[in-house]
Amino acid sequence: MNFKAVFYLLGRLLFICAAFLLIPPAVSFYYHESELIFYFFAASCAALILGAVFMIQCSAAKDDMLGLKDGFLLVTMTWLFLSFFGAIPFYLSGYFPHFIDAFFESVSGFTTTGASILNNIEILPKGILFWRSFTHWIGGMGIIVLAVAILPQLSIGGMQLLKNETPGPTFQQLKPRIRQTALSLWKIYILFSVLQVFMTHLFGMSLFDSLCHMFGTMGTGGFSTRNASLGYYSPQLQMIVSFFMFLAGMNFVVHYFYLKGDFKKLIHDSEWKFYVVILAVNILIIALCLILRLDYSAARAFRVSLFQVLSITTTTGFATDDFNIWPGLAIGILFMLMFVGGCSGSTSGGIKQVRWLLLLKRARQSITQHIFPQAVVSVKLNQHPVSENVLQGVSSFLLIYLMIFAGCTGILLGYNIDGLTSMSAVLACLSNVGPGFGLVGPTSNYAFLPALIKFVLSLCMIIGRLEVFTVLVLFFPSTWRR
Repeated sequence: MNFKAVFYLLGRLLFICAAFLLIPPAVSFYYHESELIFYFFAASCAALILGAVFMIQCSAAKDDMLGLKDGFLLVTMTWLFLSFFGAIPFYLSGYFPHFIDAFFESVSGFTTTGASILNNIEILPKGILFWRSFTHWIGGMGIIVLAVAILPQLSIGGMQLLKNETPGPTFQQLKPRIRQTALSLWKIYILFSVLQVFMTHLFGMSLFDSLCHMFGTMGTGGFSTRNASLGYYSPQLQMIVSFFMFLAGMNFVVHYFYLKGDFKKLIHDSEWKFYVVILAVNILIIALCLILRLDYSAARAFRVSLFQVLSITTTTGFATDDFNIWPGLAIGILFMLMFVGGCSGSTSGGIKQVRWLLLLKRARQSITQHIFPQAVVSVKLNQHPVSENVLQGVSSFLLIYLMIFAGCTGILLGYNIDGLTSMSAVLACLSNVGPGFGLVGPTSNYAFLPALIKFVLSLCMIIGRLEVFTVLVLFFPSTWRR
């Protein structure tokens, strides 16, 4: 483990963090929230000073190449430090009673989870609301992807960093140089962000709310500026947000190709087709359930079903309806969709569509070989055979994911929290969804939980955001040996 190289680059990343913290003061200045300006400057200066210390102390390693294990450590520590410094303005503002609450909110923002401890969002100052949502946008495409795009030093070892940071079992390089790949991803991210702000503002949402909800949509985070979330807005605005949630849940590599005019990549992409089928089937089932059991009109049923299935599947976490009171079948489907998540290479959390697709193909392969023992059946994705290493990795990922889910649920149950709340809170954090069921449903929050549980759930958010393995390998002694 090359600690000096890791901490030198961490120092550079803290400079980026310090720069981000200087954006909300402009919002606070515009809305005459003078006291908040100091809080953001204090957090920015703290990140800047610590970053400078790391860079000066480790400058001898500034040209060293990052290894595999170094990348794991750098990505994990980046998220921890981002969350810590991001929590400082929250805590200093006085709207968060304890630092663990501010840290929980910050982790939830940067990991694009959207779980909150706040009872009344609408009393928050504009600067805090902006920073709270802006953390989603930063975390959505990822600080590491941004850093690879703008810091030449990170181009060395950049591929490993992008693999650690980009959700999904595989990562496809778009350009000969990894820095060009990162820039391409960010350009698409910014393009969709601008389009969403334009469209929501055009249909009546204020510019401030348009920006904040764009941050939550494109980052698939779900923080809103309203207590009623997207339920506060018109059906037209809900449909616009639904469309961009759908785009954010897709693989950005696929976006790159169809924006270049290569529609064959979209049409022949197995994961995208699987994604569309999963969404369509579940939207239809839940809509029919709402019509038959709750007497919703057809238009309302399909609208809220479309929105909520997209929100949960893409792990965005916005809400337009209190799905906590929906029929059991609808709740069960939404609960299962929390495990699914969006496509690989998207800003979504969860296990990812491609992993479930590969597991289903692997199951079909096993059944076929049981029927025809002599048959040679390979698992293919997009007409290309999938290696055994990738399939084993997918199986291992699912097993470890379920073990973490079960273990953390057990911790919450040990605190005498009911089963539905315990399971859905852990799953909502581990899959970066945000709202769960029971006491952490769409009209509730996580404020009532003990401090230790909030810390455990914060770790779940980070583990889920970094795809499990990136964090867990740091707990093995062999990782720390040279």
